[in-house]
Amino acid sequence: MTGKPERDKGGLSAGTLTRVHMTNLGKIMFPAARITKEEVITYYIRMAPRMLPFLQDRPLTMHRFPEGVGGVNFYEKDAPRGAPDYVDTFTRWSETAGRDVHFVVCNNLDTLIWLANLASLELHIALSTQAAYDSPDFLLFDIDPEPPLIFDDVLSVARVVREHLEDEGIHPYVKTSGKKGLHIVVPLSPGHRFDEVRGFAHSTGKRIARDIPYVVSEFPRSRDPGTIFIDYLQNARGKTMAAPYSLRATPGASVSAPLEWDEIRKGTRPEDFNIRTMMFRKEDPWRGIFEDRQAIGR
Repeated sequence: MTGKPERDKGGLSAGTLTRVHMTNLGKIMFPAARITKEEVITYYIRMAPRMLPFLQDRPLTMHRFPEGVGGVNFYEKDAPRGAPDYVDTFTRWSETAGRDVHFVVCNNLDTLIWLANLASLELHIALSTQAAYDSPDFLLFDIDPEPPLIFDDVLSVARVVREHLEDEGIHPYVKTSGKKGLHIVVPLSPGHRFDEVRGFAHSTGKRIARDIPYVVSEFPRSRDPGTIFIDYLQNARGKTMAAPYSLRATPGASVSAPLEWDEIRKGTRPEDFNIRTMMFRKEDPWRGIFEDRQAIGR
């Protein structure tokens, strides 16, 4: 299927021109919710205006599910052989792999549709751009609970993190991880180093852990029952976070959804933000984020 997709009962958006040859549109990608590949592609088309700025010029890691959620899946950093010419790539030597890695860079709608057609249900972005790969432009706090703590407890800790950051004159943004936790993100001004950003996130977590008994800030305790880990370790070159508006491989096709801070309240649930409900969210909670770059620890 190439060219102008037709609308079919809420399916692919009418008027969307694409160079992508789409296949197996009726294939079920999320069995529990009976969501097809066509619905996945439609979702990414509709989210593209908000999503593409976060993908632009940024190395991407794909999480692919060729048989749908529950089937064989794998992470892929290299662009597949035969990638179309509209797909941009970024080549970087990997010490871990001992070779060059050819990352996909999603700079246009066609590439986003192509990724969805590859059953890359989840899209994970680097915390730096290809032009300044060694210098992060996002700071990330990844906040996850261990049972018996629940998402309401994560919401409480997120508010505390926000207070600590605002006390230092920093304006943070928040999104669901799409799974069990939250991501707090700060857009950074140019010139930061990964070690200083990671150190800042770690020291913030340690201060909060001193005040809240169930919060932990060190990796060896990250799986202790009844704790919430403020994870700072993703703030490293080559590490990633789920892209804002990316689908996640959960039964209900949840989304890593940017939120307003007033949505961080008791009763909010990650599953509230999914492939279907996100279509009806009119406000953009992260509007202006790229004009709000900030310095930390300086």
